[in-house]
Amino acid sequence: MDAVMKAVSIQIGAYNMLVWRLGLAVILTGLLYAFTRPRLPAASTMRVHFGRSILVAIMAIAFFWGIVRVPLAEAIALSFIAPLIALGLAALFLKEQIGARSVLGSVLGLAGVAVILSGQLGGTHTDDTMLGIIAVLVSAVFYACNLVVARHQAQLAKPLEIAFWQNLFVLGLLSLAAPFLLAVPAAQHWPGIAAAALLAIASLLLLSWAYARAEAQVLLTVEYTAFIWAALMGWWMFGEKLTVSTIAGTLLIIAGCLLALRRKPQATEPGLA
Repeated sequence: MDAVMKAVSIQIGAYNMLVWRLGLAVILTGLLYAFTRPRLPAASTMRVHFGRSILVAIMAIAFFWGIVRVPLAEAIALSFIAPLIALGLAALFLKEQIGARSVLGSVLGLAGVAVILSGQLGGTHTDDTMLGIIAVLVSAVFYACNLVVARHQAQLAKPLEIAFWQNLFVLGLLSLAAPFLLAVPAAQHWPGIAAAALLAIASLLLLSWAYARAEAQVLLTVEYTAFIWAALMGWWMFGEKLTVSTIAGTLLIIAGCLLALRRKPQATEPGLA
């Protein structure tokens, strides 16, 4: 989805791409949600939906604005500070026991990111690229908060309910800037917008389902595999070359994920928090 978003955002801008994608997503999830004959969520649940939507709105516009200016793999690598922040937040707010393997897996994954960035950030960057990097880092902070809220939200509502209300609220929040920024895309851009909407819906539904069934510390470490796909999509769609440091870092990331997911069948993983 990020690759499609970047491709179309380069043409029409991140704001317009995101708003029109959300518009299609609201229609599609709204139709599916209506078939379930839903009741209006409780006020407490609605507050969670709206609160997470604020985080998602800031996170999304910052990230997609950033990836227009930064190589896709580099942007994803920078975003990997989010799982590390979220691990601490999960322990603090969700009272999850953060196991030694999860911490070590995250550190190993972060080491992989450092190897990648050592090869990519050594080059010359324009001011625009540096602004993009800052935007991605800002997005990562909000993404970390979003991941922890997602775990709590998944205990309160079903995936389709989450998808509909989140898309609706985020669209409403971003629409506040519509009088100044919104433009109607040309016909050739709509297939990309539609594809991004479908991919975003599928991603949100699957993640909501996953967060209802697994601890955040395990799922957050698996987030590191996103770099593999970002590197491949960046190379295929935008000609962003893979380097030795990229491959080496990716191997470290995979090793970190495997370490965090490995569990002893009859032993409790030692806790660190």
